[in-house]
Amino acid sequence: MRTAGGAMRMATVVAAGLVLLAGCGGGASGGGASGGKDGDGKGDGAGKRERPGGPARGASATTHLKNIPEVGTALRSRIPAGSRQVVAVYGKGVNSSEATVVLYDKGAKGWDRKGSWAAHNGRRGWTVDHHEGDKRSPVGVFPLTDAGGVLQDPGAKLPYTHSSAFTPPSYWSKNTRHDFDYVVAINYNRVKGTSPLDPARPQGQSKGGGVWLHLDHGSGTSACVSVPKAGMQALLRALDPARHPVVVMGDTAHLAG
Repeated sequence: MRTAGGAMRMATVVAAGLVLLAGCGGGASGGGASGGKDGDGKGDGAGKRERPGGPARGASATTHLKNIPEVGTALRSRIPAGSRQVVAVYGKGVNSSEATVVLYDKGAKGWDRKGSWAAHNGRRGWTVDHHEGDKRSPVGVFPLTDAGGVLQDPGAKLPYTHSSAFTPPSYWSKNTRHDFDYVVAINYNRVKGTSPLDPARPQGQSKGGGVWLHLDHGSGTSACVSVPKAGMQALLRALDPARHPVVVMGDTAHLAG
């Protein structure tokens, strides 16, 4: 006879599987966690170099900034006043899967750029009305409150769920095998303060969910933003709940609006 505790553990495993398959994992047609058949076999991106410039050019242009570069008033107004860390995702174009991720930290004299990495977003680009299976990343400003991964905590300040439940299913493309070694949940249609594996979707299943920052495999994702391994480690060690970090993400046109 199954105990109540056993049933609860089974429900947790099932829920974790659902979020991986229906969230960052896309659907059966995608064939993989974030790239599936669209992946190019470049692995988890750990060997990629940090992008030295990103959207902000030159040393003088990346320190003591009044505002986050290339983010217009519409999205800037949605950054909470208390947020002192911003992960800016600069998508190359509305239909492009290429992006640059830049970490900004606010000090007494303004925003300073702390790191920049080549990245990928949804394989079909960006949307202001994300839905399950559209293969586009949602444009917007979203808090970052929870992290986790297959690998042990690398020194994260955010609450970190270390679990093998993050492991992609064996039938996904081999080049996505390490996508979820490290993840940071993007608070799009999820309950903040819970593990990234939590399958709850407050706005409903059709609005998608399971949108994460995770390791890059060299091509576009189902909706997530993927970053080289060194970048994910740097973000996990830097993002501090006391500084109320958020991600500001979108293609260049939507960001500037």
